[in-house]
Amino acid sequence: MAARAPDFWRGRGPVACALRPLSALFGALARRRRARVRAQRLPVPVVIVGNIAVGGSGKTPVVAWLVEVLRAAGWQPGIVSRGHGGSVQGVAAVPADGDPATFGDEPVLLARVTGCPLVVGRDRVAAAAELLRNTPACDVIVADDGLQHYRLGRDIEIAVVDEATLGNRWLLPAGPLREPLARLAEVDLVIAHGELSASTRAAAHGVPVHAMRLEGTVLQAVNEPQRTRTLAELSGQRVHAVAGIGRPQRFFDQLAEAGLEVIEHPFADHHAFVAEDLAFGDARPILMTAKDAVKCRAFAPADSWELPVKAQIGVDAATRILEKLEDGPTTA
Repeated sequence: MAARAPDFWRGRGPVACALRPLSALFGALARRRRARVRAQRLPVPVVIVGNIAVGGSGKTPVVAWLVEVLRAAGWQPGIVSRGHGGSVQGVAAVPADGDPATFGDEPVLLARVTGCPLVVGRDRVAAAAELLRNTPACDVIVADDGLQHYRLGRDIEIAVVDEATLGNRWLLPAGPLREPLARLAEVDLVIAHGELSASTRAAAHGVPVHAMRLEGTVLQAVNEPQRTRTLAELSGQRVHAVAGIGRPQRFFDQLAEAGLEVIEHPFADHHAFVAEDLAFGDARPILMTAKDAVKCRAFAPADSWELPVKAQIGVDAATRILEKLEDGPTTA
């Protein structure tokens, strides 16, 4: 289970400052590893969707959006993912009804939402090779959260950035960054989940920045997805809101903005839910994210609802991605 982000990542206080020497070491080792690794090219193009910070930035909806874009343009995409939170050793194909405890919550959600062939594995190159063996018709691979997995050769890099996840903008462990902010200047496009500061945009150094918002207004019953209701129907009601994602507050705020009175229940990202987590001792509706719902179907109370969301991203982002795919591979 992933831990919540330390409070000291939000600023540059004594604890963060004390850890700066370790951040310098982390950065040096990361640069050395990147310089030494030899990227392995695949027979089909690879599009990376990742981020530079620990924590949820909105990658999963971007991957789902990208699959939709590629299919509409005539491509036959497949997805590879690490399978964080799962127990797979080696590589494994993920069924749409797969167990999140085995394959990870995000891969199961993506397999269900996209209907796309998906393989998980810590070794993304091995996962991609397995995907192509399983699905010979696949002609483009989308790598979920693979920005720092440099052994996987890539044709396009997409960085998803949520300003709030950047914290004090220092590298691990003094801050939340996996790579320096300057890494944004090397990607092909930045997807901004929310407003970006002038300094973050400046760090991207001319790389196109495209805004994203997540939209969702129809709830689905967790244990009976064909049963639906709208968020508006719950306006003014007091509800339990459950979120085991990188930024639970974003989900809570979305519900509050829709007029619901929210009792907040934040959990760590990738939390392994059990029935007791949803036992609140009253009859109020329980609302949760789609990522959490895939882990709660077997035991969620009848009045439990998930809120599926879709990424809304401007057409210019899709155009840029498709154009770069047509242009052929880069040297990354």
